[in-house]
Amino acid sequence: QVFLAALSFSYFCKALSGTIMKSSITQIERRFDLTSSTVGLVDGSFEMGNLLVIAFVSYFGAKLHRPKVIAVGCFIMALGCLLTAMPHFFMGYYKYETTSHTASSVNLTSKINPCLLHHDANKTSLEFSQSGCEKETSSYTWIYILLGNMLRGIGETPITPLGISYLDDFAKEENAPVYIASLHTIAMLGPMFGFMLGSLCARLYVDIGFVDLESITITPQDSRWVGAWWLGFMIAGTVSLLAGIPFCFLPKSLEKPEGDNHDKTSSGLLEERKATRKTHTSAKSKPKKCQLISLFISDFCTSLKIVLSNPMYITLMFSSLLQFSSFIGFLTYKPKYMEQQYAQSTSKSNFLIGLTSLPPVGLGIFLGGLIMKKYKMGITGMAKFAFSMSFFAFLLSLLHLFVGCENHVVAGLTVSYDGKPIQNHENALLSDCNSGCKCATDVWDPVCGDNGITYVSACLAGCTASVGRGKSTLYHNCSCLQASGSQWGNNSATLGQCPKSDACARNFIYYTAIQVLSGFCYALGGTPAFMLMFRCVQPELKSLAVGLHTLVMRVLAGIPAPVYFGALIDRTCLKWGSRSCGLRGACRIYDSNAYR
Repeated sequence: QVFLAALSFSYFCKALSGTIMKSSITQIERRFDLTSSTVGLVDGSFEMGNLLVIAFVSYFGAKLHRPKVIAVGCFIMALGCLLTAMPHFFMGYYKYETTSHTASSVNLTSKINPCLLHHDANKTSLEFSQSGCEKETSSYTWIYILLGNMLRGIGETPITPLGISYLDDFAKEENAPVYIASLHTIAMLGPMFGFMLGSLCARLYVDIGFVDLESITITPQDSRWVGAWWLGFMIAGTVSLLAGIPFCFLPKSLEKPEGDNHDKTSSGLLEERKATRKTHTSAKSKPKKCQLISLFISDFCTSLKIVLSNPMYITLMFSSLLQFSSFIGFLTYKPKYMEQQYAQSTSKSNFLIGLTSLPPVGLGIFLGGLIMKKYKMGITGMAKFAFSMSFFAFLLSLLHLFVGCENHVVAGLTVSYDGKPIQNHENALLSDCNSGCKCATDVWDPVCGDNGITYVSACLAGCTASVGRGKSTLYHNCSCLQASGSQWGNNSATLGQCPKSDACARNFIYYTAIQVLSGFCYALGGTPAFMLMFRCVQPELKSLAVGLHTLVMRVLAGIPAPVYFGALIDRTCLKWGSRSCGLRGACRIYDSNAYR
C-alpha cells in the first residue's frame, strides 16, 4: 500500500508535467515563432527520450532495485522540467507584432494616424534580413525546450514498466486490476491539475512583473497572446523532485500473499511457450562473472523473440498503435482547436479540458477495473469489452464534424471588403478603400469594425485617426467600413477580432458534451485493454512486454503523430504572422472548415 501511494504520486507528477507541456504548446509556438509541425517535433522529443532507454530499462531494471531505479527517474524528470523553463530567463522581453508600439508613449488625448504608423513600420521591416533573424536571442532557444522534454522522457521511462510489474508481482491476483485501476484514476488528477495550472499560467502575461501591463494592447483571446508558460514547468519540476524521495526507502521486494504464487497468466494459453522457455533455461549453465554480459544479451534476445511470437500480443500492439496515434494527435492540438474553432482563449481552453474531459476519463478507468473484478473477465471477455467501448467512442467522435463553427469574417481573407465570401480564400488584403495608406500586408494587428467585419490591421481598414492607449485604443474614420456600407456613426473600429456568432457558442456546448461521453466510453474499456498485456505473456516477461509496447507506441505514434498532425494543420493556415526581423512567424488564423 505504501508503494501504491508512492507510485500514484509519481504517476501524478509525470502526468502533471506532460499535461503542462500539452497546455503550453500554443504558447511555445507563439513565443518562439514556430510552425505547428515544428512544435509537434518539440512535443515528440519526449518520446525520443523514452526511445533511448525504454527497452533496456524495462528488461534490466526488473533485475535491479526497482524502487530506487524509479527514484532516479523522478529526479531526471525534474531536471528536464527545469531545463525546459530555462530559455525564458535569458531571452529578451516578448515583442508581439503590432503597428502601434510608438503610440504607447504618446499622450492619451493625441490622435494618431494608423496609416503613418504603418508606413513607418513597413519601412523599418525592409531593413531586416534572414541574417538578422539568426542573430536574435530567441532563434534557436527552443532547442533547450526540445532537450528538456527529451530528458523528461528519459526520466519517466522506469515508472510505468517497473512500477506496474512490481505492483502486479506482490499483489493478490483478484486485487491487481483494482490496484492498477486505482493507480490510473489517481494519476488522472495529474492532467486535471496540469490543465488547471496551464490555464492559470496562460492567463498571466509571459513577462508579468517586468513590463507595464497597461501598455499591452493584446488580450488572452488574441492569437498573439503568450502566457507565463515557463511557470508551470518550474512547479512541475519541483513536485517531480519530491516524488522521487519515498522510493529511496522502499525494499527491493515484498512477501507474496499466501496462496497466490500460482501463474497469473490464463491457463492453457501459453503452455507451449512455457515449455519452450523451460527448455531454454534448463540448457543454461551456471554463469561465471566474465560471461554475465553475454548471457544477459542472449537472454534478452530470447525473451524478445518469445514476446514477438505471441499473436495476441502483436494484435493488441497494432490495435493500440492506431488508437494511440489518433489520441496523441488529438490531445496535442486540442487547446489550439478550441481556440481556432470556437474562439476560446488558451486559458479557458485548458481550464475546460481539465474540468470536463478528464473526470469522466478517470471515472471510466476506475469503473472498468471494477467491472473486470465483478464479472471475473478472462482474456476473451476483456478483449470483447475493450473493443465494444472503443468502437462506441469512435462513433460518438464522428459527431465532431457536425458541431463546428464557420470562419472568422476577416476582410481580404474570408470575405471581400464589401462583405461577400471569397472563393478559395484568395489573399486580397489590398483594396481601393485602403490604397492611400500603403499598408504592410505581413503584419497581424486585427481590429473589429462596427460592421462586424474583422480587418487585419487598422491601416488595412483605412482608419486615419486613433485615440486612447493600450487595450482601450479606438480607431476612427475608417474608409473600408464606409465602403462596406456601414451605417454606424463615424465608422470606428476597436482592437481585436470580432466575436463569433451565438450559434458557434451553442455548438461549443455540444462539442463539450460529445467529449465527455466519448472520453468516458473509451476509458471504460481502457483498463481491460491494458490488462491484456499482462495476461497474454509469461509472468517473468511482463516488464519486457509493457516496455516493448510502450517503445512501439513512442516510436510509431508518439514521435511522428504530433509532426504530421501539425503539418496538416499548417496547411489550413490563412494568415501567417511576421517576426520582428521580417521572416514568417507563427500562424494567426486558420480555415475553420478545413481544420475541422
